[in-house]
Amino acid sequence: MIRTQNYHSPLGSMLLASNGRALVGAWFDQQKHYAAGLDKKTLVNETDEVLKIAAAWLDRYFAGQVLSAPQVPLELQATEFRQAVLEKLSQVSFGQVITYQELALRVKGPATGKKYARAVANAVGHNPFSLFIPCHRIIGSDGSLTGYAGGLERKRKLLEFESQVVPDFWK
Repeated sequence: MIRTQNYHSPLGSMLLASNGRALVGAWFDQQKHYAAGLDKKTLVNETDEVLKIAAAWLDRYFAGQVLSAPQVPLELQATEFRQAVLEKLSQVSFGQVITYQELALRVKGPATGKKYARAVANAVGHNPFSLFIPCHRIIGSDGSLTGYAGGLERKRKLLEFESQVVPDFWK
């Protein structure tokens, strides 16, 4: 059974989904690949401990109190390649950005990484854990904001928010 909860963020409603052991997804409403992999007919709108932990982390994140990786258990159902991409993606720190090409180099290494930028971008676009795995921190090689499944306006707002919070945190 998959339990779900709506979370009301400053950037719109999010669907959080849990299997009771771990978070299995977190999507903004109208995001590409919304609730991908879930049987929407069998979802139960009921909070569990995992969803409470996830919502509490999001509360702290939007209050500017979280600058580290979430302490929310995540369960990813994906190919080995996508898992590798999301693992490296999860290591991009709060307030930092890297390019898709840089991420590809981290995943595949300098010998072959450049060849994988598009495949990495595709894996990032299918990230089922908005904010928990920070796909909004990946930008185009020219510094442009590209390819955020939650929408480019949300991506811009998230990056602006993080850039404003980081200096205040270190004061």
